[in-house]
Amino acid sequence: MLHALMNLLSLCWKPFGRGDGEGGVDSIGIVGANLNGGGGGGRDGKDSLLWFRDIGKYAWGDFSMAVVQANQVLEDQGQIESGPFGTFVGVYDGHGGPEAAQYVCDNLFRHFQVSAETEGVVTAETIQNAFRQTEEGFTALVSELWSSKPNLATVGTCCLVGVICQGTLFVASLGDSRLVLGKKVGNTGEVAAIQLSTEHNANLEEIRYELKELHPHDSQIVVLKHGVWRVKGIIQVSRSIGDVYMKHAQFNREPIAAKFRLPEPMNTPIMSATPTILSHALHPNDSFLIFASDGLWEHLSNEQAVEIVHKHPHAGSAKRLVKTALQEAARKREMRYSDLRKIDKKVRRHFHDDITVIVLFLNHDLISRGTAQEPPVSIRSGLDH
Repeated sequence: MLHALMNLLSLCWKPFGRGDGEGGVDSIGIVGANLNGGGGGGRDGKDSLLWFRDIGKYAWGDFSMAVVQANQVLEDQGQIESGPFGTFVGVYDGHGGPEAAQYVCDNLFRHFQVSAETEGVVTAETIQNAFRQTEEGFTALVSELWSSKPNLATVGTCCLVGVICQGTLFVASLGDSRLVLGKKVGNTGEVAAIQLSTEHNANLEEIRYELKELHPHDSQIVVLKHGVWRVKGIIQVSRSIGDVYMKHAQFNREPIAAKFRLPEPMNTPIMSATPTILSHALHPNDSFLIFASDGLWEHLSNEQAVEIVHKHPHAGSAKRLVKTALQEAARKREMRYSDLRKIDKKVRRHFHDDITVIVLFLNHDLISRGTAQEPPVSIRSGLDH
């Protein structure tokens, strides 16, 4: 029985294999690089610093994807991996540099795939193991490069992952990216916004309480600076991949920048790489899923985002959300969107963050029959911008 289950999971995830030479996807579609590899159909487009794939097909329906750059080097990464029995979506919102988000995009799904095949089933533990191995790998890289690139210890990334397998959605989160479900309300024609992810940001009272419980003898575990709560007065998120300077004392010392060095010894890790994981049995009224980095949610509420997706065609959904957020960012600065579009990367960061959005539409005819659309999909956004 176990052997049969392992074979099933092997079928679930092996079609995502890159370059396995056995008919699986052996190229990676890169939104923004004018490539159409990676399966899923559709064409990529570009509008100033905005890259998008308006519409494509994954195992259980349509998808839409978009990313806009604000930083000098894009720090967001996103991916969709989808085969006959399963779909993996990741949004990785980097900070301090692009390296951690790129590392996670290169390695987290690979670790998940191996773990799922080994265990023979997708569970919270399967996903937890993939996060742990990814964190360990990045920490080892920081250690290896410590003498030549010590500031890699101060780079990290939030992680938001969704896995759909056999009618169940697993959601794993570190940091403050967000997954929102659009759910039909009976036969009213309305769609409710339901947040499925947990956020780990010190501006949330429950996170400050959690940190104080974990560090009862540290009166400075959270500090209010310029109206923003920060862990140790440095960083807003309390969980991430990377940020090893806040997890391992050997990396919280010179030669990293003084602003990252703590004034007192670190006896226990301050930040965590343990994700919050939940499972959600997909219901026929579950219409679509919006995965996005916090740059979107700074300007749009859950309800606004769901309304925008619900009221328009599938095609262009992600781009529409990004553009609406940029229009709101411009309005807050009393400027026109057309003028914001003219501002180049780096300076643009004063107006908004990098933003990644992936929208998955749920076709319940396909889900209930277990009949996935072909071909398999392996697509990434955010590379080489």
